[in-house]
This record gives sequence, C-alpha cells and structure tokens, in this order.
Amino acid sequence: MVENRPFNTFMAYLVLAVGVLVVAFPVYLAVLASTFDAATIINGNMPLTPGDQAAENYYRTIFVGASRSTREPVGTMMINSFVMAMGIATGKIFISILSAFAVVYFAFPFRKTAFWVIFITLMLPVEVRIYPTYKIVADLGLLDTYTGLILPLIASATGTLLFRQFFMTIPDELLEASKIDGAGPFKFFKDTLVPLSVTTMAALFVIQFIYGWNQYLWPLLITTKDSMSTIVIGIKKMITTQDALTEWQIAMTTAVLAMLPPVAVVILMQRLFVKGLVETEK
Repeated sequence: MVENRPFNTFMAYLVLAVGVLVVAFPVYLAVLASTFDAATIINGNMPLTPGDQAAENYYRTIFVGASRSTREPVGTMMINSFVMAMGIATGKIFISILSAFAVVYFAFPFRKTAFWVIFITLMLPVEVRIYPTYKIVADLGLLDTYTGLILPLIASATGTLLFRQFFMTIPDELLEASKIDGAGPFKFFKDTLVPLSVTTMAALFVIQFIYGWNQYLWPLLITTKDSMSTIVIGIKKMITTQDALTEWQIAMTTAVLAMLPPVAVVILMQRLFVKGLVETEK
C-alpha cells in the first residue's frame, strides 16, 4: 500500500507548478507582446494584461508580412512549413515501415548487417553530411522546391528501429495463418502489420512532424526566395541586429503562430502518441 504523505504530495505539486510557470511564462509574454504596438514593447512598458492591437497584428502578420525584413506574409511561410513537416513525417513513416518489414520478414544475405548500417546512421546528423547533400540537391535543380526541402530528410534510422522492434513482438502464428489463407507478403503487410502499427505510426508521426516543423539549417541553405521560406526562417529574418529596426509585435505574433500547429498535432494525437510509446507489447 502506498502511504499518504501530505507534505510529499504538496512538494511534488509545488515543484510541478514552478516548472510549469518557468516554461509557460515566456510563452505568455510572447502572446502578450503580440497584442501591443512596437513602441510599447521597445520602451519596456508592456503590462501583463493583453493590449488592443491583437487583431491588427495578426491580420498584418498572416496576410501582409513584415515590410522591413521579408516581403512574404507569414501565412505563406506557415504553408511551406506545414508541407515540409507533413512530407517529412509521412515520408519517414513510409520508408521506415517498409525497411523494417524487409529486415524482419525477408531472409536475404547480410540482413543483420544492413540493419546495423541503417542504425549507425543515427550518429550522422544532417550537419555532418550537409555539403554532399546540398551538392546533390543543387545538381538536381531542387533548390527552392518542396521536393528539395523534404526528400533529403525523409530517411529515418529511428523509425526503422522502432518498427523493427515492434514487428519482432508479433507472433509468428499470424504470419503462418496468413500464408495458409493464401496471402502474399504485400497482403500480409497491408492487412496485418499496418493495422497493428497504427499507434506506433502515430507516435512517430508526432515526433517527426515537430522535427520537420522546427527545421532551420536545411531550409536556410536551399531556399533563396522569400516565397519558399519556412516560418522558422521567417522569425530569424524578422529579428535584426538593431532593436530599432525590429518590428517586435510582428516577430512575437509570428512566434505565437509558429507554436500553434505542433501544439495542435500533439493535442489531437495525444492518446495515440502516448499509447504508441508506453504499451507493454512495444
């Protein structure tokens, strides 16, 4: 039986409340700053209550943009970021589940070696292979394209490992029953493995969507047009080296908008995400 200790419970909730406050207060300040004009923010006189410029700031940010830093509205940047994040997430899931299926269910020479070669690539982040990757993308004429933003980032050793470990927990009897019913490898994959992998795919989708949405270095390298900038790049462009030239109300509004899609994905897929990570059979 767990003992009821009021003091320990109080301390646990106190630490949790302090942690939430530390994390949430900067976000609250960003939301507040998006409701004031630039003068109020720069002068340091911003109160802790919302202002009256929210509608104007959000309309200008989404549909007009920051005239001093970028000619494109943030709405366009959000579309670019969304397309990139969705492409990376779905691409990683598609490639990872197929590669894990091949490694687990097909007997071919050097199967384990192939898996470990894939696994070793976890030690090779984008920054290590940035120049050859950029060279290939440039030679293929994929600069300033969605394909160039997405394609080099869709391979995932993490996803392959996750699906492989899950597939290895599936009883062999399911495979034997599928063979008895006359199902081929693709039918077994489509009708058995994919439905069983829904929670795993959901967990991987949330992680990879946030990964793709927050990409900075790769979009910075291969996009030269404002029309192809992502929202993370847009925030950087809006913050200049001189405070007098920075439209802080637009920058803060953009930061708030940049947080919304990842938060929405986490909230909408929370149950599947948690289930996919903590189920005992995983």
